[in-house]
Amino acid sequence: MSFVKLRFIDKNRSQFFNTVRTRVDQYFEEKGISKKANALMIFKSIFYLGTFFTLYGLILSNQFSPLAMLFMALAMGAFAAFIGFNVAHDAIHGAYSSSDRVNNVMATFFNLLGANVYVWKVTHNVVHHTYTNIPGHDEDLEIAPGLIRVTEQDQLKGIHRYQHYYGFLLYCLASLSWVLRKDYMKFFKEKIGQTDNALPPKSEIFKLFFYKFVYYIMFIVVPLIVLDVTWWQFIIGFFGMHFVEGLVLGLVFQLAHLVEGTELIEANEEGNIEEAWAIHQMQTTANFASHSFMATWLCGGLNMQVEHHLFPKICHIHYPKISAIVKETALEFGVPYHENRTFLKALHSHYKVLKHYGADALAQRKFIQA
Repeated sequence: MSFVKLRFIDKNRSQFFNTVRTRVDQYFEEKGISKKANALMIFKSIFYLGTFFTLYGLILSNQFSPLAMLFMALAMGAFAAFIGFNVAHDAIHGAYSSSDRVNNVMATFFNLLGANVYVWKVTHNVVHHTYTNIPGHDEDLEIAPGLIRVTEQDQLKGIHRYQHYYGFLLYCLASLSWVLRKDYMKFFKEKIGQTDNALPPKSEIFKLFFYKFVYYIMFIVVPLIVLDVTWWQFIIGFFGMHFVEGLVLGLVFQLAHLVEGTELIEANEEGNIEEAWAIHQMQTTANFASHSFMATWLCGGLNMQVEHHLFPKICHIHYPKISAIVKETALEFGVPYHENRTFLKALHSHYKVLKHYGADALAQRKFIQA
């Protein structure tokens, strides 16, 4: 694959982003509040981290039946995803605190969950947030290469006729892939999207292997030594934990960019995206259940991806308040503001996107050939 240096060319000289940024800044100034974490955010962090490690301690206490420990392991999987959404994601973006030290400390929990902060910063903060939904550049579109097709550029195969069914099962493998495979592969790639990754810092190489080792010790070695369970019971618990975590991660991330209405945008022959970066974000991103307190509490504001993509350094705890400003400004400037009112509606929309690029695409090809 060739890597073309992309540029966003604001041909229309849109004032949308300058206007919405000014209005959002005014909101914080008038309220006299910080854009970073507040007391509710700190409570959320304690709640999710505390619950996760309490469940871990209860399992290691070996005082419960295997079935009870299995349910706790499944709950740990969900809370691992919630920690990623609510704590680590903000910290890695620098949105948790104005202090780099605090952000780095909170981001460390991402490593302790088996993932890698360095890889996430490159693949997510830099690549995905810059080149959102641009095939060949946004690696988030490479969900399961060969098995899931979500762009016209992906090779169409017979198996894709069923991807709107099995795709959701593959999402269950997301966190397991991070822990055992994906981070290593991404870390040592010479290029990740548009970013040169040929020489990652030696300190980051150390952190990759150190924290992976710590994770394997905490969640594989120690349970096998301490728990009074058989090896196959451990396997069920470990994989069950990751299946739940992967499903939660996969669904939330896919519902933000691969639903009806959001666009997949390609550069022109000169390698340019003929639109302002902020307008591009509005064209390619969607919210879901943004008026649901529960959805926002669980998803860490990732159900409000429009606001997140425009203002990734603002803590998600503020998204419900600034969303009205963003939506009003978008309507004023004639800019798309994609949203699905409920989680189930967004889920159904993603299902139809998978079907469109799979079964529907195969049917259309047969029709043309006939």
